Amino acid sequence: MAGIDGYGVQLKRGDGADPEVFTAIANITNLTGPGLSRNTIDVTAHDSPDRYMEFIGGLIDGGDVSVDVNYNPAVHDSLVADLEDDDPRNYQIVFPDPAATTWTVPGIMTGFEPSAPVDDKLSASLTFKVAGKPTLS
Repeated sequence: MAGIDGYGVQLKRGDGADPEVFTAIANITNLTGPGLSRNTIDVTAHDSPDRYMEFIGGLIDGGDVSVDVNYNPAVHDSLVADLEDDDPRNYQIVFPDPAATTWTVPGIMTGFEPSAPVDDKLSASLTFKVAGKPTLS
């Protein structure tokens, strides 16, 4: 098999309880991220071999998670409260592979942008900043 169909991916929102219960966010049409990246630290010195720069690994940035939804105000407006929270909330991305690979991501919502075109569906774009180490299971 050359690939896996992305249909069926889920983004779930944690309730913060112990044990935490995750509820799927409805009507997702597109999900991107998290966009992991790592900084590097330049450790080049005058005696670096062959005049090549040398680096070591620095901090890892969890990047962002972007989600597009078919916007339903009655369903999605409760998420605006996440935009007003100062503390990260746990979210889960559940991929539609046979193992149901799950990334649990602490995130802070940084964007909620609804769109209402004249001749198309209501939609909204949500953006989350990853605020710690994602857990892969």
